[in-house]
Amino acid sequence: MVLVACFLLSSCKTSQQTTGKPYEKAEEATEINLPFSGREYKSDSKNFRAVNQGKSPDMATAKKIAMANAITEIGTRIQNTVKAVTSQYTNQRNVADAVNFEKKFEEMARVVVNQITQNIDVIGEKCFKGSDGQYTYWIVLETEKDQVIKKMTSAVSSNAELKLDFDEYMYSKIFDEEMKKFEGR
Repeated sequence: MVLVACFLLSSCKTSQQTTGKPYEKAEEATEINLPFSGREYKSDSKNFRAVNQGKSPDMATAKKIAMANAITEIGTRIQNTVKAVTSQYTNQRNVADAVNFEKKFEEMARVVVNQITQNIDVIGEKCFKGSDGQYTYWIVLETEKDQVIKKMTSAVSSNAELKLDFDEYMYSKIFDEEMKKFEGR
């Protein structure tokens, strides 16, 4: 009986030692400072921003990859925000045919996002050449929230059916509230 107890105690001690080793290895890890990781490069209540990178043995290709990745990221962020705002707007306004209104609005949002991503501002670029000869290109893109609202309002104004249920002030107010959520991130 004493022999079994000693065995159990020694196996518990072994498992404790084993779980400690990964922690020790984590302490040996090197922290990597990513370019454009400061607060000023994140989306906020006034701007949508995206930071992304591309890697290639060719610098121009690395830049194209970084640009494509950042455009996809900022476009997705805008589209998700517009979708959330539209859903809240539809619920608050008691739109008669809410499903149809949201569907048309989402279709319109895709068109608007495509237009916006054609005219996005580049606010930062950095390129690094690694020891392997590969280029890593970092890019930061930005577009103003007001530009998104303006384009959405313009698109709605050209659609007679959507225009009936659209209140620009209310939509902008909800959009502002949604954008404030970026401040806490």
